Amino acid sequence: MELNLTHKHVLITGGSKGIGLACAKVFLEEGCKVSLVSRNPATLESAKQQLSTQVPGSQDRIASFSADMQNAESAEGALNAAEKTFGAVDVLVNSAGAAKRTPAESLSPVFFREAMDAKFFTYINMIDPVVKRMGARGTGVIVNVIGSGGKVPSTAHIAGGSANAALMLTTAGLAAAYGSKGVRINAVNPAGTLTDRLVEGLKVNADHEKISQEEVLKRMTAQVPMGRLASPEEVADTVAYLASNRASYVTGAIITMDGAAHPCVV
Repeated sequence: MELNLTHKHVLITGGSKGIGLACAKVFLEEGCKVSLVSRNPATLESAKQQLSTQVPGSQDRIASFSADMQNAESAEGALNAAEKTFGAVDVLVNSAGAAKRTPAESLSPVFFREAMDAKFFTYINMIDPVVKRMGARGTGVIVNVIGSGGKVPSTAHIAGGSANAALMLTTAGLAAAYGSKGVRINAVNPAGTLTDRLVEGLKVNADHEKISQEEVLKRMTAQVPMGRLASPEEVADTVAYLASNRASYVTGAIITMDGAAHPCVV
């Protein structure tokens, strides 16, 4: 299927690793210009080198910008620099930030505030200026990679799941607000996905349940009817579809990607 994304400028927060990095590769393969935004300059440089190797001829279509996404001024500074390099952002993909997994008995209000800063505001601080600029131009797409913890609570991820739920509401609400302005906004909710971040979560769950990380992974996989966890590339393919005109009438959607681990009718 031709996605017709050639020459589009795609800005990806959290684009230096995991799902964000997989998204960058897909968009480069589609002929896009890609701006990577992340906190760590070293991981950004590593990501650029990796992508240049994986997608020959793409080096001139990759730029990176270091920013603290928990800081609104820093986020907008990265946006301004990206637009100065490649022009107005056509597609924003948010995949930055992750709240720490904390067992319920260890939670306090501080953990909830930290979770909102780590996950919710890392998205909001980029969404806010981008959606307003897209609305003024009358075109644009935003895809938020959130996480199934916002719909299916885990006792070790209540604070982070609350931030995810808030992002889901924000996605749907802004889609309604900006639909008449030519901006589409959707979200993808992956469950267990084979990334470095998953390994961090396995350790917390293992400590909480007093079992090995291998056993946690085995139990997690056993809950998925498909018999396996998602790959970052599978999530990235869905993101690319939502970013394209092939999904021109899809907005305000929250797409669950959990291999039917929690089937439901919405």
